[in-house]
Amino acid sequence: MRRESLILGGIGAVTLIIVVVAAVLLSGPQSQSKNSTSKVTDMALLYGPEAERESTGTPSAKVTIVEFGDFQCPACGAVYPIVKKIKADYKDKIYFVFRNFPLPQHKNGAVSAEAAYAAGLQGKFWEMHDLLYGSQVEWGEKPEAQAKSLITGYGQTIGLDMDKFNESVSNNAGNTKIQKDQNDGYALGVDSTPTFFINGEKFAGVLSYDQFKKLIDDRLK
Repeated sequence: MRRESLILGGIGAVTLIIVVVAAVLLSGPQSQSKNSTSKVTDMALLYGPEAERESTGTPSAKVTIVEFGDFQCPACGAVYPIVKKIKADYKDKIYFVFRNFPLPQHKNGAVSAEAAYAAGLQGKFWEMHDLLYGSQVEWGEKPEAQAKSLITGYGQTIGLDMDKFNESVSNNAGNTKIQKDQNDGYALGVDSTPTFFINGEKFAGVLSYDQFKKLIDDRLK
């Protein structure tokens, strides 16, 4: 009987140790998901300066979407038609802001961001935005000089004053604004593209139309 008690006691002790160790491990630091449920409350940091903001929709809308994107990023190119449909379907029910986040591994990311900025100076940011994403396969992986030539052609396509456009791109006139977008992105924890903030909540990566729709509809209730 004593021997059985000792065996049972030993088993109980081992079990207790396992439970304690498991509890310690579970209470330790957990790896965080890329999509955090924490909410950004600093709207100035999230949206950027109003005077330089590229946005569509209604600023007072119940749902706001901010995208940090890279025009050369294949994932951004893949999600572009989905985002375009979302913007068309929800129109004034959402407020959409685009911010530049060219990644260092994309050799044409910076020049394409400069081109979009230069087009924006002439009131045609979104036209250039759409052409860059829609034609990404044509210029994205080309040598920089060739990509720049193709992008210059897009400026002609959308009817820009080409002298002003070329001067802006050549002088890197958008560098300060683009760097501001990137710095704000880093401060918000952006480390990949595309990254979306929906009502201040971060969602990294490509979202399907249905995922966007659910996230928006839930917030419109």
